[in-house]
Amino acid sequence: MSSLWTNTVEMPEFPKLEKDIRTQVLIVGGGLTGLLCAYFLKQAGVDYCVLESDRICKKITGHTTAKISVGQGLVYEKLFSRFGQEKTALFLKANEKALKNFKSMGALINCDMEEQNAYLYTCTDRRKLEKEMQTLGCLGAGADFVEKTALPFEIQGAIRYRGQAQFHPLKFAAGIARNLKIYEQSEVREMTEHYARTEKGSVAAEKIIIATHFPFINTRGSYFMKLYQQRSYVLALKDAPDIGGMYLQTEEPGLSFRNYGSYLLIGGESHRTGKQCGGWNVLKETAQQYFPDAKEEFCWANQDCMSLDGLPYIGHYSKNTPDLFTASGYNKWGMTGAMIAAMVLSDLVRERDNEYKQLFSPSRNGLRPQLFLNACEAIRGIATIKKGKRCSHMGCSLKWNENEQTWDCPCHGSRFDISGRQLDNPAVDGLKEKRQK
Repeated sequence: MSSLWTNTVEMPEFPKLEKDIRTQVLIVGGGLTGLLCAYFLKQAGVDYCVLESDRICKKITGHTTAKISVGQGLVYEKLFSRFGQEKTALFLKANEKALKNFKSMGALINCDMEEQNAYLYTCTDRRKLEKEMQTLGCLGAGADFVEKTALPFEIQGAIRYRGQAQFHPLKFAAGIARNLKIYEQSEVREMTEHYARTEKGSVAAEKIIIATHFPFINTRGSYFMKLYQQRSYVLALKDAPDIGGMYLQTEEPGLSFRNYGSYLLIGGESHRTGKQCGGWNVLKETAQQYFPDAKEEFCWANQDCMSLDGLPYIGHYSKNTPDLFTASGYNKWGMTGAMIAAMVLSDLVRERDNEYKQLFSPSRNGLRPQLFLNACEAIRGIATIKKGKRCSHMGCSLKWNENEQTWDCPCHGSRFDISGRQLDNPAVDGLKEKRQK
């Protein structure tokens, strides 16, 4: 199982940290969020370094569908009802700024950046789109309603966002990473708010950004309660037709479509990590039904952190950590989320004001129904009496993922291969090892 992106680019390599160093800002995590934070800090003349436990962008960034859009599902009507017009408009503005940044940076990097229209479509419930369009009208968003698209099946309508973008995420990441101060194969074994130790070195820093997809420090911020993870699947078909844009379905199975050169990417079948699902089978059936002449060349899966209220967590790790920061909970929109995080965090670590900091603050009110659901799932997983494998994160009972042949945690989304090796955080240990925290 490998992605189209990881098979079509050679990423730059960086040395392992094998000495003790000092810096102004340490960034833990070499995914797109970490690289963009480093890029902006370098532009601002701030001393920084990045620690990556494996290779940069090997996991989440290398397995995205790489769509850059302000049209992120039926999100604006929900946010409007929760937070009102002012905050919802600010969320839209942040995503528009992220899109603009990607376009301007992509024009200077060989990353196959393309402007595309994005379509949010439904096959069953036109009324939900109409309600979303009413909210978008109140916000002044550049979207319109269309009756037909280039998709090879009938729809009941679609919201069209003009002038969005798509690209090759690893070509983009490679382009911004080449001149950055990065240490690979440098897993953090121990850390405080101003210090991190790896196997053969250490970093003393004035401020630290945790950019590890799921924040892994359990004693601060309660992210194990505020976040859960969803898994979804992607096929890349060779010699498929051009469908003329980027598409996302509003109802299950949430099918997603976009072209890349002669490939067509079909995504969907999203579900809470650790729960059963159809995996790639649903996507294969869709491909066979609508694109029978195309050939499947790649298939992969990815993982997304979901917040309690539909907004990412970007800012101080907790109220009591003035020099420790994080970014997570992008709710399946990791490209714009990563860019927004870099925009906000590169200001906050320099003690500059940022207009979005209150909106995305991880310390905002978390009393949402999803908090109760997350707590119930964790209690159920931890209290399971039956024998079996337990997650090294908080001891939840693991579930076998037949599609991917992995052990998955339904509580917080950690994953392990058949031998017990850790694949996805927040767990930092494998199933047979225990590390001193």
